[in-house]
Amino acid sequence: MLINYPMVPIPAGEIELRDDRTNRKWKSDIKPFLLAPHAVTMELYCAVTEKSQISVEDNQKPVVNISWNEAIYICNLLSRQAGLKECYSFSEDSEAVICDWESDGYRLPTEAEWQYACKANTTGYRYGDIANIAWYNQNSNGQVHEVGKKEPNGWGLFDMLGNVWEWCWDVYDPAVYGTYRIFRGGSWAEEARGCGATCRRRSHPSFCIEDLGFRLARSVLNG
Repeated sequence: MLINYPMVPIPAGEIELRDDRTNRKWKSDIKPFLLAPHAVTMELYCAVTEKSQISVEDNQKPVVNISWNEAIYICNLLSRQAGLKECYSFSEDSEAVICDWESDGYRLPTEAEWQYACKANTTGYRYGDIANIAWYNQNSNGQVHEVGKKEPNGWGLFDMLGNVWEWCWDVYDPAVYGTYRIFRGGSWAEEARGCGATCRRRSHPSFCIEDLGFRLARSVLNG
């Protein structure tokens, strides 16, 4: 089951990112990669970690209260179980996390990959009408929802906006925020303005909360 985990092929391209805090803009080239059609569910999380499920009704809801640190641990664990090469390792002093971009294992998307995949060749703040594509504070009834119940974007990706925030690989601003990592996409608890393709948030890699999860990515290797 884990080896055949569904992934969507994302084509190569270019994306412009911006940081409203510093008024900085930059472009990033995107290599082809694979991205899961939705966030990691409770069902997959429990299967990988061998933890007991609280309720069968929650099987297809995104797993939440997941820190960045746990997300990369789960990526490596899933890679091992699928017979793939792990992406993440630690420096000799265990202070820095290193990503092997030439690994075929599971990893978090970069921030640029995430935004590029979210927009799926669209140019607006969202890839569709928010009520049709996202669970947010006006339609979520104050809770997380099953994945895949809203309309996907043009590349077949569900819940890129709303439902749960999703961790990305990137450090936000080491000079100011140290090891803080970025998460994207908005959530069921967020106002509409927080559910957009360019909206950026950050926190310590140990941070976890009830509307924050993650989505799996994989590199596409040449040959």
